[in-house]
Amino acid sequence: MYYNRHLNERVYQMPRIFPEARAENLVIQATGVGAKSFSVLISDKLPCLDNIEKGQCFPLYLYDEAAQQSEAADLFTKQGAASTKGLRRRDAITGKGLAHFQEAHPNEQISKEDLFYYVYGLLHSEDYREKYSDNLSKELPRIPRVKTATDFWAFSKAGRALADLHLNYETVDMYPATIVGNPSTDDDYRVEKKKYGAEKDRTTLHYNSKITIKGIPLEAYEYVVNGKPALDWVVERQAVTTHKASGIINDANDWAIETMHNPKYPLELFLREITVSLETMKIVRSLPSLVLLDS
Repeated sequence: MYYNRHLNERVYQMPRIFPEARAENLVIQATGVGAKSFSVLISDKLPCLDNIEKGQCFPLYLYDEAAQQSEAADLFTKQGAASTKGLRRRDAITGKGLAHFQEAHPNEQISKEDLFYYVYGLLHSEDYREKYSDNLSKELPRIPRVKTATDFWAFSKAGRALADLHLNYETVDMYPATIVGNPSTDDDYRVEKKKYGAEKDRTTLHYNSKITIKGIPLEAYEYVVNGKPALDWVVERQAVTTHKASGIINDANDWAIETMHNPKYPLELFLREITVSLETMKIVRSLPSLVLLDS
């Protein structure tokens, strides 16, 4: 993607969030109003508008010189101050917002980064999603304060762990599924269209005519992003497809070979995503029950 106002009709607030490719930032992407189901994902790169359905991004930092100056009197601004090609960086979470949560846990040393990850952890809570399901279908998520500091830190630490998984999905350990076949050349790893096993057996995936993956744990499909299991997204997108209107061919093998320099990338990505999915659900299921201070 060439990101520039001259070529992109709508850049929204992204110049303040990712002003250049090397700009350090994180964004929590949450589904917007009217989405079919609530979903959340974190990114450290400029995301597509519909990476999350009707999504909106909530950043850790803002790069905005005018905004930085307007916050000059804020006690917390200096924590995140930095410079990128003349741009001033400030924390996106305001001092007032942080104080709201510090007030709930006055004996704790809570930073804006701690609060950012608290939000990410809380938005994965099954209790939270069930309790606010009606609201989440109509409006952006609201962030309540949990009753105890112990629960705050549980959500914050879980959010950090989830972020690490979701940002570094390409480097986590591959799940030790059973690989049936004996690929010996780079061409043996070429993928056209993956298929699950007979009679919708999702413990088996036919990668191509030479490789089959067996022993996929069904619980891995419980991690759902944007309305479908994360594993299904990998199966769908790591393939070769042709856009009907333009005739443009989208070939995952090109990305694997030319960009990743690894013809095994589509296979390895699927195995890594099994790990990500299992570990995500392990963290989600370990979250405390939602007991709110403000209820």
